Amino acid sequence: MGDNKDFLGKEPVGKLLFKLAIPTVTAQLINMLYNIVDRIYIGHIPEVGALALTGVGVCMPLIMIVSAFAALVGFGGAPRASIYMGRGDHDAAEKTLGNCFTVQVIISIALTAALLLWNRDFLLAFGASENTIEYGVQYMNIYAIGTIFVQMTLGMNSFITAQGFAKTGMLSVLIGAVSNIILDPVLMFGFDMGVRGAALATIISQAMSCTWVLAFLFGKKTQLKIRAKYMVLDKKIILPSMALGVSSFVMQSSESIISVCFNSSLLKYGGDVAVGAMTILTSVMQFAMLPLQGLGQGAQPIISYNYGARNPERVKGAYKLLLKASLCYAAILWAAIMIFPQGFAALFTTDPELLSYTQTALRIYMACMVLFGIQISCQMTFTSLGNAKASIIVAVMRKFILLLPLIYIMPRIFTENQTMAVYMAEPVADFFAVTFTAILFSFQFRKALRQIS
Repeated sequence: MGDNKDFLGKEPVGKLLFKLAIPTVTAQLINMLYNIVDRIYIGHIPEVGALALTGVGVCMPLIMIVSAFAALVGFGGAPRASIYMGRGDHDAAEKTLGNCFTVQVIISIALTAALLLWNRDFLLAFGASENTIEYGVQYMNIYAIGTIFVQMTLGMNSFITAQGFAKTGMLSVLIGAVSNIILDPVLMFGFDMGVRGAALATIISQAMSCTWVLAFLFGKKTQLKIRAKYMVLDKKIILPSMALGVSSFVMQSSESIISVCFNSSLLKYGGDVAVGAMTILTSVMQFAMLPLQGLGQGAQPIISYNYGARNPERVKGAYKLLLKASLCYAAILWAAIMIFPQGFAALFTTDPELLSYTQTALRIYMACMVLFGIQISCQMTFTSLGNAKASIIVAVMRKFILLLPLIYIMPRIFTENQTMAVYMAEPVADFFAVTFTAILFSFQFRKALRQIS
């Protein structure tokens, strides 16, 4: 597929989106399996499963921050590289890749040091209790060592997808996920390493993915190659790339701040069981978010390349198709969660109290998920067009202006059941966020199309 260098500008949009989105959605689903399989195994550790699941659940904010830094560099640099390719400026595209590679290495070193030095303090701040902190620390001490592999795999893989090599990008994730699924039970139960085994399985798997990604980007098949001469940082290249990545960074890192606020509120009103349920709710939320992001990543090279090549009809066609596909997926998953919440909860726990609690919480928490298709399509399109400002505004609006205050406001309004009121903050915020995003998008998208007409 990479042989015909202008396939992003020539092939029918529907066929192209299908070809690029299937691997990117598959990659996101595999990525989700990655995280969820860990939790399923941990939840089933004999005798201490429910506590261990809560302990590792408290690590999620830290893991999300690591991924968010990868998104800051990769999800900002990759669309800009695609836009340069659309304009025919190959050097600027390769320079973007080289600069992003260097920044990723610097960030990885800093994150590894911070996680090794302060993980216990972070975890206590993030809602771990005396019962669960040891499980969290055991997991993070090992996970921290593999930070560079996680960074490289997630950040650099987006440059493979941005060139239209979506299948290669999917294989990067598949290699890691399959290794993880095989290594998890072997290390956790075979070698009796418990939670430590889950963390070790994750970093070995990420190292294998990382090797694959870098071998491709240094190799012969790629159009954009990592070259030593382009690794020297140039602020004209790296600053706009990182500015564009800020919205993805805010989206992912704010998940961790929000999960801290949720966990501390839930601990106050509902104790360890409410925090345990939240671990399951955020896992189910990934069933919604990751495939939708995968669809957006499939559309990104098409929108960015054709925006760079000044082809408004193809940009518009790709966006409309992305929106339809995203809405269909969100509606089907929403219906499944509303009808069978117990099925989703049972994936993660056999604990009867946690099961019955999570069923009710799930229906409340996911009530507005049907609208997610609009939110993610608009947000991913802003990024694909290189519109850093609008994508940041949309991300900040949903998380900080709406959701954060609502976590504390809702339990004061609905005092009969304050724990469920905390969960209700999510759908209320989603409803208002989608309305705001849709209005902003309709103005900004028309303006972007006029600029290239």
